[in-house]
Amino acid sequence: MTKIKITQIRSIIDRPKKQKLTIEALGLGRPNWSVVHNDTPQIRGMIQKVTHLVKTEELKD
Repeated sequence: MTKIKITQIRSIIDRPKKQKLTIEALGLGRPNWSVVHNDTPQIRGMIQKVTHLVKTEELKD
């Protein structure tokens, strides 16, 4: 399965609560933190809600 590396590039200060909760659900919390997740529709949906706060890269196995 393809993996996605998600890096938070912007702070969540002064963001709506739903965006803060989405960032937390992805396992992020501070700018320049990165996590790796499986490429699933659920993760893609969360990324789509906070695209202005994160950077994504697809990783090959």
